[in-house]
Amino acid sequence: MAVNDKRLTVTEFDFDDVKSNLKTFLKAQTEFTDYDFEGSGMNVLLDVLAYNTHYLGYNANMLANEMFMDSASLRGSVASHAKTLGYVPTSARAAKATITVSLNVLASAQATATMSAGTAFTTTVNNTAYQFVTDTAYTKTNSGVGIVFENIPVYEGTYVSSRFTVDTSNSDQRFVIQETNADMSTLTVKVQTSSSDSTQNTYTQATDITGVSATSNVYFLQEVENGKFEIYFGDGVIGRALSDDNIIILTYVVTNKAAANDAATFTSAGAIDSITDISVRTDVKATGGAEPESIASIKYNAPLDYAAQGRCVTTEDYKVVVKGLYNDTKSLQVWGGESGSYDTSLGVVDTKEYGKVFISIKSTTGQMLTKQEKNEIVVGLATYKVAGITPVVVDPETTKLILNTTFKYDSSKTTETNSSLVTLVTNTLTTYNTDNLSQFDGIFRLSKVQRLIDETNSSLLSNITTVTIANTITPTLNSATSYTSTFNNAFYAPYSGYNKEKGGVIATTGFKIQGDTVNTMFFDDDGEGNLRMYYLVAGARVYQLINGTTTVGTVDYVKGTVKTVSLTITDIGNVDGATSTSIRITAIPSSNDIVPVRNQLLEIDFVNSVITGEVDTIAVSDASAGSTYQTTSSVTSTSSY
Repeated sequence: MAVNDKRLTVTEFDFDDVKSNLKTFLKAQTEFTDYDFEGSGMNVLLDVLAYNTHYLGYNANMLANEMFMDSASLRGSVASHAKTLGYVPTSARAAKATITVSLNVLASAQATATMSAGTAFTTTVNNTAYQFVTDTAYTKTNSGVGIVFENIPVYEGTYVSSRFTVDTSNSDQRFVIQETNADMSTLTVKVQTSSSDSTQNTYTQATDITGVSATSNVYFLQEVENGKFEIYFGDGVIGRALSDDNIIILTYVVTNKAAANDAATFTSAGAIDSITDISVRTDVKATGGAEPESIASIKYNAPLDYAAQGRCVTTEDYKVVVKGLYNDTKSLQVWGGESGSYDTSLGVVDTKEYGKVFISIKSTTGQMLTKQEKNEIVVGLATYKVAGITPVVVDPETTKLILNTTFKYDSSKTTETNSSLVTLVTNTLTTYNTDNLSQFDGIFRLSKVQRLIDETNSSLLSNITTVTIANTITPTLNSATSYTSTFNNAFYAPYSGYNKEKGGVIATTGFKIQGDTVNTMFFDDDGEGNLRMYYLVAGARVYQLINGTTTVGTVDYVKGTVKTVSLTITDIGNVDGATSTSIRITAIPSSNDIVPVRNQLLEIDFVNSVITGEVDTIAVSDASAGSTYQTTSSVTSTSSY
């Protein structure tokens, strides 16, 4: 009888550890006292046992991970967990444009025309042809100058129709859309009574079962395996149940996602209701094409959507819902009226306005939302918002950060040239700008930036970096108007009258005013809160009098605000060597940590930032064993303005 006083260790799952434990266990048995476990057939058996144990341990570990949303890595698992929270992941989205289609036909020739669902229009983006289609039918009458279809939404892709015949005896029957690139926002679901009865009812997607009865014509949507979507129906208690021989008709657009974004010119792909003389005008160019919602996004949004319970009360509720309404959202900011409001002439201000919630969106395309897109978001929020709360969509405002960086390096510790080090530092700042800024709540931390610069290359020893902040104002030419630029960060003002003789902390690009067609004007400040306007004569500043005073506005150093009196600006000078419609205003901040507020975004201005590299003479002298002098060299990446 085998005797073994050692127990098998079962806490390890790596192959080598498992095999070693098995050997130890077997060697301790009296029957295998002098057995060779390395060069015998037993070694192969131990390999098989170890591999099998390793596989089982790995599978058990992965199974445990997939049981929870936070640790799941498979999309199917994450989507399944999201379903239990009542969350439907966003499908692929087709680029959407709005067009006006004119059928050029005499009133006597045709009184009405119908543009059927799936009517195609063609366009080209980056030399690639794409098709846009309508997702519903439209009928218009002849106005006497033709038949005009105004503000028609069209979606990039192919208009597809699928049919299923209901068989209640088949317990495995499912209604799955096979195309993974189907845009579920274009999905239309109709149920026909039978092949012999063409009566059809349109079903709507159920998003809140509290309003669903046993006779409600609703369907439910869920993401299933391989990123596909499945439609299912009620059971006769929650939602109307389907019957045998009912025919389910699904229509939707299968898209190329973001490929056709920015499409702006469309032509009809064929006749519309037998009319071939067709004109197409673009009202809103194509935007919104996007990939299906990512796994990370589902993990983030599903719990928040569940917490929102189908209504918008907190700012987080609005963030979740708005992302679903506008799929091109890259960054989103929401604040209540108690934290600030929006003035049509001043922009976002500190003035409180209760009863409103303000929403600012940075799109993935980098473009401002159109008026129509803003209206669609407001309309979409109507079913979620609490009564009495008015949502307002405002554009983001970008404050530029102009950096002046001088780094020192030990040339004996690197083979990189001065210019290549400048390039590496620029790349570091570019990554920081992408990862930490360019989004709402992205705070600029100078100490972190300096540390990242020093860590760019082992030869870098130190750096001195200063920051200037910049906004722009867009004047209405030849119109007496006052302007306000809000930085939301305090200006540097150590004492009253600081730097008065040299122009204070405010500087601008040039412009011309009414009554002077020769001199280019600029703004500065006197360090006491007064904005001044001047022009240059032989390099000296000559301050312009307005109504007998050099004060043409105010500077609030604490709030970081620049306001002008009413001025008639007639022309704007070039900015960064190019024609511009805006005047850039720069200011020296009181803190090198810049904090965005409400709809404010921060971005590094690489055009005007200056990055200079210098050899550290002390370090090189120490390394040269007695050398007392080294020539300092430097390279600058960009020119200041």
